[in-house]
Order: sequence, then structure tokens, then C-alpha cells
Amino acid sequence: MTKADQAYDILKHRIMDGSYGPGHRLVIDQLAREHGISSVPWRESLRRLEAEGWVDIVPNVGALVKTFDTDAFERSMRLLARLEGLATSLSAANLSADDIAEARRLNKAAADALASFDTMRFGKLNREFHELLCSRCEDDRLFDLVHHEWSRMDVIRRSAFFYAPGRALASISEHDAILDLIEEGADPEVIETAARRHEVSNLEAIKEYDHERNELPR
Repeated sequence: MTKADQAYDILKHRIMDGSYGPGHRLVIDQLAREHGISSVPWRESLRRLEAEGWVDIVPNVGALVKTFDTDAFERSMRLLARLEGLATSLSAANLSADDIAEARRLNKAAADALASFDTMRFGKLNREFHELLCSRCEDDRLFDLVHHEWSRMDVIRRSAFFYAPGRALASISEHDAILDLIEEGADPEVIETAARRHEVSNLEAIKEYDHERNELPR
């Protein structure tokens, strides 16, 4: 692993875990002193993170952790819907009975987390559920793209409004319906459409609720 790769991994991890939140200024000299890696690898890693949409490099300011808004959320959700729909349809025939049982267990645990008002646990279980359904697509590039967009969504969820009351509960039923289609051996296009529609429905519910919130008198 090169020094630039090490620097990239450090920054990506800290952005992902929230240590460097939206708008945080990434100072190369400070990073170099803290980690014992010279400035050149940090510059390379920041350019890479900028290309991937994790940071903004602002003239006369420096590198800032990207601040996501609802527009970024919508773009990511629409892309994720298409990627995940395709990955789920390709995975369906390769999911074993144990895989489906595990997916149902995750979905039940997510429902229990909602009942306990544990939204953080719900989010974690929801991601595990979706990534499991995509994991047998036999296309490493596609799965990496799905994983990448889910990682971006984790950051967006920490920095932008993303939750519509009642939608999470509805998603549990939709998860079960997708699993039913897979178990029944439904046509891959039917599965892809169901998985894509599920994510688009999440987006539409969030947009509608966000609009209603902004219409309320302050």
C-alpha cells in the first residue's frame, strides 16, 4: 500500500465515521504532523476524494468535507435505486435458502429496532439487508458501486434531513415482498423493478415530508 493509499484510507474512514463532519477543513500540514506522512500523499488522496465526491477543494480555503444537501440525497438515491435494482435481480437466482433466511432475520430485527425507536440500529440492519440481496450478483464492479453509494448515503444521512415518519415501517413490508418474489423465482425484470421502486418510494416519501416541513410556519 502506498503512502497516498494510507492517507486516503485514513481520511475516508474519518469522514465515514463522522470524525470529520460536513464542512470540516482538512489541513495538510496538520495531517502530516499527526500521521507522519508527508504532504504529497495527502494532496494526492484529497484529489482522489474530491473526484469521488467526498470533499470540495476550494481556492484560497483548502479541502473541506463535502456538505450534502437534499439535492445530493436525491441524486444518490436515484442512482442507488438503479444500481441496487440491477444487482438484486442478478443476485436473486444465486441466493441460497440460508441467504434468504438471513435476509428475513435482518428484516425482522430491523422491525424490532423500529419498535424500540432505535433508528441507528434500524439503519445499520437496513443496509445489511440490502447489501446481502446484492451480494450474489457475480459482478464485483457493480457490487462495489452499490457499496460505494451506500457509503455516500451514510454520510448524507448525518448531514441532511433524510427520514420520513412512517416510511421506514412501510419499507419492512416491501422487503418481505421482494424476498417473496425471489423465493417464488420471479422473472429478474420483475425483481429489478420491485427493488428499484422500493428505493424510489423511499425518496418520494422523504421529498414529500421535507416539502411539508418547509411549508410549516416557523
